[in-house]
Amino acid sequence: MDTKFMNPLEFLNKFIIQSAENNLKTVEYPREFDNLKMKVSFGMGMAARVPWISFTAPGISASNGYFPVYLYYKEQNILVLSYGISETSQYPLNWSREIQENNELISEVVEGAARYGDSYVFKTYVPEITGSSVKFLDSNGKDQAGEIATHLSEILNTYRNTLDLEVKDESSVVSSGLFYMEKQLEEFIIENWNESEFGKTLDLIYEDGVLKSQQYKTDIGIIDILAKDKSTGSYVVIELKRNQTSDDTVGQILRYMGWVTENLNEKSVRGIIVAGKYDEKLYYAQNMIQAVDVFLYEVQFKLKEYKK
Repeated sequence: MDTKFMNPLEFLNKFIIQSAENNLKTVEYPREFDNLKMKVSFGMGMAARVPWISFTAPGISASNGYFPVYLYYKEQNILVLSYGISETSQYPLNWSREIQENNELISEVVEGAARYGDSYVFKTYVPEITGSSVKFLDSNGKDQAGEIATHLSEILNTYRNTLDLEVKDESSVVSSGLFYMEKQLEEFIIENWNESEFGKTLDLIYEDGVLKSQQYKTDIGIIDILAKDKSTGSYVVIELKRNQTSDDTVGQILRYMGWVTENLNEKSVRGIIVAGKYDEKLYYAQNMIQAVDVFLYEVQFKLKEYKK
């Protein structure tokens, strides 16, 4: 089936029906929608309580950023089109003050919301499944089928306008290059885990179908990626060397390894530093710290002639 032409009502219909099943596959869904990256999740390993569909701009992901997102609260049978905010890490940008002041939090609208309570509500729908079709009703029971596409288009346009303002602001993190290269590395590693060197020997950590490895929170800071060794089950701390000195990077990973040792009762924790180029300081530090490895990443660009 060619999914490129699926409209919002079509993929939402499929999404709601599949949410009631134990099928976690997302291969049939579009990967892009209206020039934004579209990602669907029903959980990892086991069904999530709140499956979702996110729409993100370059440099933003569901685990790191703000973005429009459908959140389906299965227990309450409420589908929320939301001004979404990542729970995994605190992103330096957010929705405008106007949106925050004029829209209710999900926690205020969905009683007992399992997750994402700090995101803001744009629209809510009550799905009604009949056979292989779904009606999307408002709180008064009115069918919203004719409004679904309009609602999504409206929030996506708001999102794009917000990003445009940030790019034009020379002091913003977008303008200063936060969206490029090194900021993408962590997300790239996570999304391509099974195809990377890490995936051969390490496992990501999931709880209740939710990824916990990325931006793992501790009381001394946030670990970029916390994984487990496939053969021993031991924890492995992975830190990306960004715009900081080698000494800072080494000190940081050792602190996190110490925290894991003490707080997660892990006596054989290992560390991995991911860097963009050979660094003599890292080389000498690694010689003295046998529990820390260093990986270098490579970026390849290819030019391909465009032919009409």
